[in-house]
Amino acid sequence: MALKSLMPAYGGYTIARDEKVVLIKGAIPGEVVEVTIEEKKRDYAIASVANVIEASEYRISPRCSVFGVCGGCQLQFISHEKQLMMKDEIILDSLKRIGGMEISLEPALSDLTWNYRRRAQLKVSRNKEIGLFRESSRDIVTFQSCLLMNQEINALLQKIKETDSARNLSEIHIAAGDSAVVFLKGRDYDRSLADTYREIGFSGVMLDDDTCSGPVYTNFDLNGMLYTVAPRTFFQAHWSLNKKVVEFVVQQLLPLSGKHVLDLYAGAGNFSIALAAHAEHVVSVEENPFAVADGIRNIELNGLKNCKFLRMTAEKYRIKKKFDILILDPPRHGLGSDITNRILENPSDTIVYISCNPSTLARDLKKLKDKYEIQSVRQIDFFPHTFHIETIAFLQIR
Repeated sequence: MALKSLMPAYGGYTIARDEKVVLIKGAIPGEVVEVTIEEKKRDYAIASVANVIEASEYRISPRCSVFGVCGGCQLQFISHEKQLMMKDEIILDSLKRIGGMEISLEPALSDLTWNYRRRAQLKVSRNKEIGLFRESSRDIVTFQSCLLMNQEINALLQKIKETDSARNLSEIHIAAGDSAVVFLKGRDYDRSLADTYREIGFSGVMLDDDTCSGPVYTNFDLNGMLYTVAPRTFFQAHWSLNKKVVEFVVQQLLPLSGKHVLDLYAGAGNFSIALAAHAEHVVSVEENPFAVADGIRNIELNGLKNCKFLRMTAEKYRIKKKFDILILDPPRHGLGSDITNRILENPSDTIVYISCNPSTLARDLKKLKDKYEIQSVRQIDFFPHTFHIETIAFLQIR
């Protein structure tokens, strides 16, 4: 069946119409493609490209030998320029369709497009194959190197394979700052593996019973400040762009003298410590115990006396005083109703909302816009060649 791809959709799809909506994997808007129907739903169907009849000018050859098999990338066949355009279109569609908002996007924040990841979560099969999941599967796809991961992680992956050190492991989490640390997850594996991984080149090894060999964290430069994370803490894998984003946020919020800041979903203090260098006081709320430990260490290493970490969920935190600035960086499901209501009952002058899901961003902005003016929205290109979309919005009290 031949269809014309009309517009992009979240998840790496484009939308076409036959008797009903068809979500196509592997097409670019404007292309005419022959598709194979893979799944039929009540209101739509899912299809994949079998043959390109009329190709887009933005179609390119994927650089990775396992592209289309490995589930790590979805957009390598599209030029990076077009990827940004398609993601902007998805953001705008979500804001209009879900949020009822007509907004012009600011230019995307972007940086490296290859070998940008400084964090890897590798999967291990029962027969010790190391790689990433096949798309829509738990099968492991192996590769010599990943074009999204930085070269240090790729080199360490090769050494792990050469030393046959994945026996009885299920996952290998690597964080690579000024040194590389690793978290090993599995069942009934030999605890002496920690020594093997130190010999491979990891400065620190954390096992899934939380015992450690060597330093438990690695160091990153955060625009002149020291930022440390353990391998079980989430941090933005695209570190070079993350530094730009943090500096952008700080510059947009200056002057900060005398300002009180609340950072919900604070992680290890990515925004908190940068803002604490200028603000009167920062309260950081985070539920992950490893991230909180990293955050407290980051406060101490940078000599910050005006930043406090609270270990709790954002949902349990009660806003009891006036904060001038609120930083929101929630997970994919966005803000719960309780949090949104608390924000509206105790409004800050300025909100910075960092989102990894255009749909929940649009939903949450719709709720907040009665009290807030949306000053700007723009894409953050944290995940080139994947369908993932990060967005940052600045809101000001009316």
